[in-house]
Amino acid sequence: MNGLLGKIDPIAISVGPFRVYWYGIIIAVALFVAISLATREAKKRGLTEDTIIDIALWAIPIGFIGARLYYVLFEWEYYLQNPGEIIAIWNGGIAIYGGLIAGGFTVYWYTKKKGIPLALLLDILAPSVLLAQSIGRWGNFMNQEAHGGPVSRQFLENLYLPEFIIEQMNINGTYYHPTFLYESLWSLLGFVIIIILRNRKQLLRQGEVALSYVLWYSTGRFFIEGMRTDSLWIGDFLRVSQALSLVLFIGSILIWYLRRQDYPSKPYYLEGMTDLRTSKNLESDEKFNKEKEE
Repeated sequence: MNGLLGKIDPIAISVGPFRVYWYGIIIAVALFVAISLATREAKKRGLTEDTIIDIALWAIPIGFIGARLYYVLFEWEYYLQNPGEIIAIWNGGIAIYGGLIAGGFTVYWYTKKKGIPLALLLDILAPSVLLAQSIGRWGNFMNQEAHGGPVSRQFLENLYLPEFIIEQMNINGTYYHPTFLYESLWSLLGFVIIIILRNRKQLLRQGEVALSYVLWYSTGRFFIEGMRTDSLWIGDFLRVSQALSLVLFIGSILIWYLRRQDYPSKPYYLEGMTDLRTSKNLESDEKFNKEKEE
């Protein structure tokens, strides 16, 4: 830190040319926490310990690639003129929605390959991912990025923020909305609420935990994105993340509604894999007995 209450140095460790950034450390911590929580939950729901580790080995690198490609796609005019910058991820430029989309497709592929219910695995992962997002936003704080428009120091003081956050939001003499903090707290609150709901018996069917995550995150992101100054745009009138948030919110409600029409065949989340297998075996036995009687 440059002074007791000055700007925080984004470099955590510097030895000669070797540098470790706070952003990387925070992202690593976020991933470790998410994997640990998801692994513990997967065991409770009847999956093996290796399931989450295996999917993480695929989803994390593919997710980062997706996050970068998503950003590059919507800034294509710049990268078309500067193709060498496409791989320069250390200069910034990743989009979380791109990572979530790429990671989601990876999970889909993995479940089809391993014969694991997609809805169940998404439900196991969703709260942990939301918590990782909450932690990861502090990497943006360290880099003084993903902030909102200018505000007064008095505005920040009225939020009862600690001095180190206020000072870090002072960029070249101008104070900015700490939108990283808004999203971090929104994600943390969502994590707590979804965990509580997920552990209630006879409440959420498999797939609805993940849908709750999408509904919660897309709602917060829609409003917070409107405050940010670094948004990706479609033309000069539409923020990409706001448009996608709206699509995801409406889509999740529609999917939830349609799945409710077929509730008898949708197991509860807490039944996990074990009860799902048992249920299928019972259905097979009943079908066999019925055919035998006939």
